[in-house]
Amino acid sequence: MSTNTLRPLLERLRVRPSKKLGQNFLIDDNISRWIVGQLELEEGDSVLEVGPGTGAMSEILAESGVKTWLVEFDERLANYLVAHFADTPNVTVAHEDAVKHDARFLFAEQPVGLLGNLPYSCGGHIMIHYLMPPSPFSRAVFMLQKEVAERVVAKPRTKDYGAFSLRIQAYWRARMLKSVGPAAFYPRPQVDSSVIALERRKPSELPTFDHATFDRLVRQGFSQRRKQLKNVLSSSGLNWEAAVDTLGLNPAARAEELTLEQWIELARMADDHPLKDNPQMGDELFDVVDEADQVLRQETRQDVHANGWLHRAIHVFVFNKAGELFLQKRSHLKDAHPSVWDSSASGHLDAGEDYDTAVVREIEEELGISGQVPEYLATLPPSQATGWEHVKLYRAKAPKRLRYPASEIETGGYFSLEFIEKWIAQRPQDFASGFIKCFYAFIQ
Repeated sequence: MSTNTLRPLLERLRVRPSKKLGQNFLIDDNISRWIVGQLELEEGDSVLEVGPGTGAMSEILAESGVKTWLVEFDERLANYLVAHFADTPNVTVAHEDAVKHDARFLFAEQPVGLLGNLPYSCGGHIMIHYLMPPSPFSRAVFMLQKEVAERVVAKPRTKDYGAFSLRIQAYWRARMLKSVGPAAFYPRPQVDSSVIALERRKPSELPTFDHATFDRLVRQGFSQRRKQLKNVLSSSGLNWEAAVDTLGLNPAARAEELTLEQWIELARMADDHPLKDNPQMGDELFDVVDEADQVLRQETRQDVHANGWLHRAIHVFVFNKAGELFLQKRSHLKDAHPSVWDSSASGHLDAGEDYDTAVVREIEEELGISGQVPEYLATLPPSQATGWEHVKLYRAKAPKRLRYPASEIETGGYFSLEFIEKWIAQRPQDFASGFIKCFYAFIQ
């Protein structure tokens, strides 16, 4: 869309570009098409575009046929987009603030790309909102103020490297693609822009770590970036002397000197969860039972699973005050159903343990819930879907904060029952089969 076309449109819509909202509209069609091309869209993909404005890139997405959602903060522009794409079934427009936009519905639409010519005023906030786990996106392409883009891809020992850099890089591999000058926008900004691409990291690329601990340490470490970390992190609970010895750090190191991998190791050292390195142990003893759930003998976890012997397990559904169910995404280290979504908590009964004892133990170990006796809901018979487990399903209430071991749970989130049912119908491969059995037993 050229300036000659854009200006009359903005006048008709009574939109005066706002510096406060960072409204600099892209007017170079070649750049628009090139940016969309960087998403490398394929048939069956979906895209969320943030801040579409008058639709310079949205038109290209609409033409491609991919399922597209547009999130526009300016009501006048949102109304224009609704009317403009009224006859385009693959495009949906939402008038919302991107920093508050609820994108959980996109878990059922994967693979999903994220696209945006982000406002200079809040581009970093938008990125954090959409990209922190749990995130439904697998890749993203952004046009950003060059200064912000340089912070995203910054390396250690540079002025741009900081908490923002690490919070993005811990989950995404970022690349600078191209610089774009002010002439590509109306009105012309005072600074250059850059296009960056982000690909989600595979879980196996880095050691497992507790996200909350990592985030807290990084923020604290860079809160006074010119001071030595031994002083800045003195109240963090981290043993700095042990970290220096273990990681071979300079005792007088500052925050900007540590790599992403070293920050992750600091988070792992500061994490005091007893199961942080222990997804499962093959020599655990389970009761092998018969079809009537009567104990026959004891065998190791490894042998029970390898031979498909009947054994016992519990599943727990944890609900928040809004009636949403917490789902955990299982770690890639799990021996069964790695990297898929599962019940809030689940686990085997140890040899000699009963169901009611096991459920109290499991919710404390997996979710940090103590002092609560879950409510019994249902019993499920053993089947291939349950992993040949007799399962008892329970219900519990969510505390203010859940705390789970990084080795067992990659991430987690709350979802409505209605959405989960839709998600399972569209993408059953995203879930552990035992959870699907429990879910339908619960809602029916």
